[in-house]
Amino acid sequence: MFVLRSVQPKDLKDMLKLSTIMNFINLPSDEELISSKIESSMKSFKTPNSNLSKNYYIFVLEDFNAGEVLGVSMIHAQHGTENEPHFYLSVGQEAKFSQTINTGFVHGTLKLGLDSNGPTEIGGLILNPSFRGHGDKLGKQLSFVRFLFMGIHPERFKPMIHSELMPPFDKHGNSPLWEAIGRRFMNMNYQEADVLSRNNKEFILSLFPSENIYQTLLPMEAREAIGKVGKETEPVRKMLESIGFRYTYEVDPFDGGPHYRCALRDIKPIREKITGLLITNKSFDRSQAREVLLSVEHPEHDFFAFRTLLQVHGDGQLSIDPVMTRELGLTLPQKVTAIPF
Repeated sequence: MFVLRSVQPKDLKDMLKLSTIMNFINLPSDEELISSKIESSMKSFKTPNSNLSKNYYIFVLEDFNAGEVLGVSMIHAQHGTENEPHFYLSVGQEAKFSQTINTGFVHGTLKLGLDSNGPTEIGGLILNPSFRGHGDKLGKQLSFVRFLFMGIHPERFKPMIHSELMPPFDKHGNSPLWEAIGRRFMNMNYQEADVLSRNNKEFILSLFPSENIYQTLLPMEAREAIGKVGKETEPVRKMLESIGFRYTYEVDPFDGGPHYRCALRDIKPIREKITGLLITNKSFDRSQAREVLLSVEHPEHDFFAFRTLLQVHGDGQLSIDPVMTRELGLTLPQKVTAIPF
């Protein structure tokens, strides 16, 4: 059985282990930094700051029986402030025409922009590679748990939800767009710039071209990477589009990865959320149940959820398999929230 819950200090060892399996910007292999992220997340769950940009929520996927964390996902309640703007490249077009030679062109353009009052950002989804393709759809659980939490607490987030997707990289892990633009103006490699930008974005505004960049002047591999996603990210793109997210025609200024957005109220799982009283005094019929992510109260966690079959009775009451109720030690009845899965 797998559960999804708010991160706790006891997860530090497992998260550090997870960080060493692959190199993730959002989960650096640094015990002190991970510990700081855990502490920040716990504060956000318990007493969120009125300054939304200070609130980071980390969710962990745990093998309930083994007690091992297998993955994480995150929400940043506001990405983009006066001190740390959200930077992007607008993808546009510019028409040129000469009457003298009766010739015209429509050029693709890129232009640096910034947002100092940014949206809520979902990101940081990391799953142990050994569990990818698992029958319980663990990656999808890690993704959807963020929508479940936002559906329960919409007041903690901005009206617009933002997601940045990873573009294709070359066989050496380099970004073709960065090599074509960024490196020429910032004199550092992609990984160095990406790490620096997490804490200091001044160099982007100071050094990046401020006027239109014509795509026709870029190498073909760089042009083809703009707004595209890598092979491993394709399922994420399809999933986001299926629940209401759309490409904004804005991309990451470093690697050209596309930005997707959807109004919080329009995200399909949130629109279809289910609330009611979870009870034990009615028989559970699997044939009448639907698959959901269900959030319940738990004495040890600020947030606790799991994938299950949920039967919705016509009187505002809900029921699940009593075996799960016993295994998880749930106290019923209680008010709960679920989203379709």
